[in-house]
Amino acid sequence: MLIENIKLAFNAMRGSKMRTALSLLGIVIGVASVVAILTIGQSASQSITESIAVGGLDMITIYPSYGQRTTGAFNEEFSDMLIRDVEGLQTVLPQNNSSARVRYGKESMNASVAGVLSDYGSVLNLEYAEGSFFSDMDNINRRQVVVLGSTVAETLFPDQQALGQYVSLFRNQAKSYLVVGVLESKDATFNLSYDNTVFIPYNTYGQRFLRTSGVGAYVVKVQEGYDTIEVSDRVTEYLDGIVGTDGYNLFSPASLAEMANQITGTFSAFLAAIAAISLLVGGIGIMNIMLVSVAERTKEIGIRKALGASPSVIRGQFIVEALTLTILGGLLGVALGSLLSYAVTNLMDWSLHLSYASFILAMGFSMFVGVFFGWYPAMKASRLDPIDALNYE
Repeated sequence: MLIENIKLAFNAMRGSKMRTALSLLGIVIGVASVVAILTIGQSASQSITESIAVGGLDMITIYPSYGQRTTGAFNEEFSDMLIRDVEGLQTVLPQNNSSARVRYGKESMNASVAGVLSDYGSVLNLEYAEGSFFSDMDNINRRQVVVLGSTVAETLFPDQQALGQYVSLFRNQAKSYLVVGVLESKDATFNLSYDNTVFIPYNTYGQRFLRTSGVGAYVVKVQEGYDTIEVSDRVTEYLDGIVGTDGYNLFSPASLAEMANQITGTFSAFLAAIAAISLLVGGIGIMNIMLVSVAERTKEIGIRKALGASPSVIRGQFIVEALTLTILGGLLGVALGSLLSYAVTNLMDWSLHLSYASFILAMGFSMFVGVFFGWYPAMKASRLDPIDALNYE
């Protein structure tokens, strides 16, 4: 019986192609909108997370306030103290930052300068286009060696290899540094990439580059198996207790990613809910079309009833017809929504993450719309009196 009803539904659609196309249009637009909005939202969220992840989703950075950098809790023992007192920390590395003019020959540019320990490269899983990170001995001996970010290397050495060359860092005075490594380029948002940064040994920074004391920041790596946001909250609680809320600033890429995902998720859900309204409008259109179909096929219904068709059979025929329309419209909408998602993500240079949940949601909702708005026309058809139906003009 189901197969027969589906055949009757397709025959009815072929018999009035324009009416079928118009009734499908609302469903196609509604489903395509829901699929496109949710898929684009998920792709945007994933792309933001991937960009933020360049800074390390298992990393936390602590910035002592200016007055705390040389006094109070932020001293040489702070790293060991933090690991000892806060559960879930693997490594705490001191870091100093400033900026300088970097020059090679006639080429120069402004860049961030980071004074870090030799463990920094492995802790942050940095990747290298040339060479490697400097060694512990480079730091101990305060050697003037440097690792260049990709943009710095491309600017200073557009036509040659940077490894083994000497660059000058201009701050208070010019000093030459041997290039021992060049980082791979990383796309990132919120200034989280190191493309415009040069790294020099921590001791070299403090005793030869700027001759400063104190620590500008601490880079913290969270142990595997621990939730970074929970550990970040514990670090915040710990620091509040020893230096107060004004004694530091804390930055966590994981918290930033979570906030960005919440914003994009909420916004996408809001837009999808608005788009779903067009599905309801499409459902009303299908109900109107089905009512017209019932009126046009009144004699056919009368003949079928006279031949013994029960009200449930007649009702089932029209519900299946409405359901067939919405399923067909849903499939076309999923295809159109996927194409729109591909076009937008390609235009925005995002990686496409198809939202299969949106496919299921949109198709399920369109089928519900088909049954809901097809029920009244189906009931009206099933209640027709066969004698009145046969005499209908």
